[in-house]
Amino acid sequence: MALSALSTKTISLSQYGIKNATIAYQLDPEELHTICVEKGEGKTTSTGALAINTGTFTGRSPKDRFIVIDEHTRDQVWWGEINIPFDKTKFERLRRRMLTYLSDRKLFVRDAFACADTRYRIGIRVINENAWSNLFAYNMFLRPTEAELDNFKEDWLILNAPGFKANPELDGTRQENFAIISFEEKTVLIGGTGYTGEIKKSIFSVLNFLLPVTQETLPMHCSANVGENGETAVFFGLSGTGKTTLSADPNRKLIGDDEHGWTPDNTIFNFEGGCYAKVINLSEEQEPDIFNAITAGALLENVVLDTDGEVDFSDTSITQNTRVSYPIHHISNIQTPSIGKNPKNIFFLTADAFGVLPPISKLTPGQAAYHFISGYTAKVAGTEAGVNEPMPSFSACFGAPFMPLHPTVYAEMLSDKMKEAGVNVWLINTGWTGGPYGIGKRMALKYTRAMINAALSGALGEVNHENYHMHSVFGVAQPRICPGVPDSVLSPRQTWNNDEGYYKTAHKLAAAFKNNFKKFEAYASEEIMAGQPPLG
Repeated sequence: MALSALSTKTISLSQYGIKNATIAYQLDPEELHTICVEKGEGKTTSTGALAINTGTFTGRSPKDRFIVIDEHTRDQVWWGEINIPFDKTKFERLRRRMLTYLSDRKLFVRDAFACADTRYRIGIRVINENAWSNLFAYNMFLRPTEAELDNFKEDWLILNAPGFKANPELDGTRQENFAIISFEEKTVLIGGTGYTGEIKKSIFSVLNFLLPVTQETLPMHCSANVGENGETAVFFGLSGTGKTTLSADPNRKLIGDDEHGWTPDNTIFNFEGGCYAKVINLSEEQEPDIFNAITAGALLENVVLDTDGEVDFSDTSITQNTRVSYPIHHISNIQTPSIGKNPKNIFFLTADAFGVLPPISKLTPGQAAYHFISGYTAKVAGTEAGVNEPMPSFSACFGAPFMPLHPTVYAEMLSDKMKEAGVNVWLINTGWTGGPYGIGKRMALKYTRAMINAALSGALGEVNHENYHMHSVFGVAQPRICPGVPDSVLSPRQTWNNDEGYYKTAHKLAAAFKNNFKKFEAYASEEIMAGQPPLG
């Protein structure tokens, strides 16, 4: 919905301490696009999208994300390398310095919502230094109607100033960039980085704290869609594992591609109003929904254009973490509102850089809890600052960088909900086959889709000796046959054609699983511990 008619509304930012700012309020995508092009901050692609460069940072910087330690967070946040505490006094000083920086500038302000289920909805005001950051906020958050704007009151405030650089010695940050959340002030400070993903992930982190603590609702780093039979499928996975791609299925309605809540009454709802997809090697043939969504209003980040405005999606000279954001209505087959019920299948997506996990396997409840807490995948080059080549990684709950509470809190909630709803849980390897990264190749998307469709339709059948093989190292049940998939592809050992190399690598990865899980053993039940790899 275009909101150009609302752009004439005047608001004040003086209540925050921002003085003499020129305020562009609630501009529509066309206006923001034009401003970026006129200022030389972006270019128009051949399909009408806006292409910009986020600058030094082309991915999140987890070591520079902080949570203010106060009476709300002191005893509940799982403090450590992921949730780094920040002093309340230093937060106040840094905020004042940011507000001074933002004064006397042209600013772009947007009011929006998060959470499609109105029972959980929060109001968000985003104040951006750059027009393209405001376009990102338009795309990714839920867009209020004119009537909703008339009575809008924000619950949370985001101050976003890529040009403002912190002074680590003065401000208490690690370096010049930062993303800091204060639950007491209900404010997020983002500075020194132009990477837009920090904006949406800050609110994801906020909801990952609020929903379990105050509303008995499980927040999930997942995508979700719903079939004609009304059954909802949930896809967990970190960046680059295929959440966006696999949930954008022409035969199923998309609920959302990244962030959802699971309520006590078994409703799945989207936090967002848009999608933020990786576009490395994007093609219309392989991913038509995402490809065709890149039209006017979409925001491309860090891609390379030719003189005609054509995007070279294979060019990773800027980063491998090339991205596009677009409002969810750019996808034709969506669930409206972004809410689903009756969850019946959960898929854990992992891009196994070792190439030893089966492309699909059925998990027992204990294995499901174990793999959820483990959150194994591979970090893809460019997704995070400082990661220059793929490497194996464990991220609890498939989203540790955004989870303020201890992982077992989320795991116990998920386990209870899985049992209550009677869902099937599958482990999907969208990573490498025929060998590890550098030797093997990425699993063909058409095979992964065929396996997921077979799981959804029930074609994989019950787990039994004739239909499934129990993996000797990981103990998971891998199907022997699957419609549309060569039998050899289902066995990672066969694709290697090197038994000694395969088992040596498989044992190495299994040992890494066990070593990583040591920090959770004290909290894990016997059922969860029985879900670990039997060998390794």
